[in-house]
Amino acid sequence: MRFTICNEIFKDWSFARACQLAQESGYEAIEVAPFTFNPLVTEISPARRTELRETARNAGLAISGIHWVLAYTEGFYVTHPDPAVRARTRDYLVAAIDFCADLGGRFMIFGSPKRRDLLPGVTPADGAAYCLDSFAAAIQRAEQVGVTICLEPLAPEETNFLNTAADAIALAERAQSKAFQVMLDVKAMCAEAKPIPQIIHESAGRFAYFHANDRNLKGPGFGDVDYGPIATALREVNYDGDVSVEVFKFEEGPEVIARESRRYLRQHFEA
Repeated sequence: MRFTICNEIFKDWSFARACQLAQESGYEAIEVAPFTFNPLVTEISPARRTELRETARNAGLAISGIHWVLAYTEGFYVTHPDPAVRARTRDYLVAAIDFCADLGGRFMIFGSPKRRDLLPGVTPADGAAYCLDSFAAAIQRAEQVGVTICLEPLAPEETNFLNTAADAIALAERAQSKAFQVMLDVKAMCAEAKPIPQIIHESAGRFAYFHANDRNLKGPGFGDVDYGPIATALREVNYDGDVSVEVFKFEEGPEVIARESRRYLRQHFEA
């Protein structure tokens, strides 16, 4: 497994400084939130994309991919009943795939809970159809450029659409593309009725990315989630992808979050 960290943890730091600390803390890759550079990926120039890719490389890191794809954007919505909104969203998702590929990333993580919520009158079946329509062109582009789109199941308090790993897998399978899979997030799995190791086993072969955090919205090891059984389950299903630290509460500061999360993961994954 490759250990990764999300760059928004570093807040207002330069990307070069963030990459340096990530590498020094023992990470092999960095996951990028586009909004940390510009709210719209379409406004990030080819030269800037090259600069970001080279900055990570010079620090000894890969860029694993992107997430927070629709954060701080306007007018995009993957389950919207209006075909014009979905068409606009389709175009932007294609642009996001291109941005990911230009950085050398191989995964586009799609959570964006408030851009996928089912609006009043939209049934789950309609929402699924609309979602697949919104992603259709992006899936095709992802196949062409070697990027995998990963749907992220999220807890009911975050969204009313795709709340479990099984839900996300069922939708992804309808696309019949290896470029459209799911990812698993520890925080989100904490909201499911099943134990996390069971979810991992039941999702084997259908998840392509993994977010490491805690139910308290902090990093792994900063709460009560035991990663021993999680690490064991990932090894048992032969998962060999990214384990990426993603947190939502930053009071400990970037240095402590990065170093202590990596130390805790090393304790359980590399013992």
